[in-house]
Amino acid sequence: MTRPLRARIHDIMFQHDSPAERAFDGTLVLTIVLSVVVVMLDSVAEINARYGHVLLVAEWTFTVLFTVEYLLRLWVSERPLAYARSFYGIIDLGALLPSYLAIIFPAGRFFLALRVLRTLRVFRILKLAQYVEEASVLSQALKASKHKIIVFITTVITVVVVAGSLMYMVEGREAGFTSIPMGIYWAIVTMTTVGYGDLAPRSPLGQVLSSVLMILGYGILAVPTGIVTLELQRASRGGRTRECPGCGSRAQDEDASYCKYCGTQL
Repeated sequence: MTRPLRARIHDIMFQHDSPAERAFDGTLVLTIVLSVVVVMLDSVAEINARYGHVLLVAEWTFTVLFTVEYLLRLWVSERPLAYARSFYGIIDLGALLPSYLAIIFPAGRFFLALRVLRTLRVFRILKLAQYVEEASVLSQALKASKHKIIVFITTVITVVVVAGSLMYMVEGREAGFTSIPMGIYWAIVTMTTVGYGDLAPRSPLGQVLSSVLMILGYGILAVPTGIVTLELQRASRGGRTRECPGCGSRAQDEDASYCKYCGTQL
């Protein structure tokens, strides 16, 4: 028995198993990437001046395609309102809304820049079967790291507030540190090793404080990476950890029979 057209379209747009469904997903991702490339090229004055008409036609072609796709998703959904309110529904609407808003508000060029949010639609590939497990592992690792990351961020904020306040007292307005928030801004730029150079200490004491903060920054930046990496390893093993009954260490290899630190049998 032939399935209704609505059901077939639903499977193609929302499922990811058959060749037709995977072909639709691939075409959709390619279309999203091309539409974002058009937005980026349109923002370059020289390219816009020469190929503005072509880019405009391409932009509205993509907008019409996304509009048709969005309406089709609403039509084939069993609960259209639930889809419209879902994460993917809001992202899908956001992919086409800026172009229409730019017509209503011609001076609002920032609406056109919002079209780059179409890149968020690429997150749909996370629903493909081959990515579900990997996305789940990453999600578990981030959730497990949440409290440690909060402690880390709190520590960093405390350090930059103290360092910024000290630099404000040491250097003062003459060196450009006109307020404590300005000192905190300098501390953040210094600790993250960005180093814009718009603010720099002039006194020997300020330079010593700056040196300490830069060295501290190198060590601090490695902390969140280590936390998430450890949780990723645990999540990829299904959350299992091997703890040594002798010394309590959890850094054991999966195939190890004895603890690498104390030699106790695992």
